[in-house]
Amino acid sequence: MPESPATTGPDLEPTLEEQIAAYQREFRDLDPQVEQVVNALQRLNRRMNVAYGRQTATLGISNAEWEVLKALVLSGAPYRMGPGDLAKRLGLTPAAMTHRVDRMASEGLVTRERDENNRVRVIVELTAEGREKWLEAMRMASVFEEELLQDLSDEERGKLGAMLTRLLRRVEDTQPDAGGRLSDLD
Repeated sequence: MPESPATTGPDLEPTLEEQIAAYQREFRDLDPQVEQVVNALQRLNRRMNVAYGRQTATLGISNAEWEVLKALVLSGAPYRMGPGDLAKRLGLTPAAMTHRVDRMASEGLVTRERDENNRVRVIVELTAEGREKWLEAMRMASVFEEELLQDLSDEERGKLGAMLTRLLRRVEDTQPDAGGRLSDLD
């Protein structure tokens, strides 16, 4: 009897339904609805990160560099921040942030200069090239995100957005330190 495509190889992930069934087999108190929501969100997040990574790679930047560009844009014109503030915002150690900024400065995406008011402090600033990379990544992401949500009506999108925001607020309220990372990704 042939095996189902989802279970033909050790490297392939089981379907969501197979995973929940296995969990229920091993842990009888499991709520399958909760597991479906949580595991679907985790898989969606992982697959979206892979898709975004492919897009940024075509621009010659990594997801990690994209995060820095995004943080600088979100800070507002003139798109400047200290490396310590960037590290905190991205949940990185100062050493990891320094490594990332060094790489990005050598690629012309950011500049690093001494703060005129405090010569000890360094300021990281977005360059015109870095802003152009950010804009192109945003254009690509917009197309991907529209395609992702194409089967949902405007009303469904609104409801889904509101529900996910409520879940996010619950995690942010109960796990205020969860914005960081357990380890650096660089």
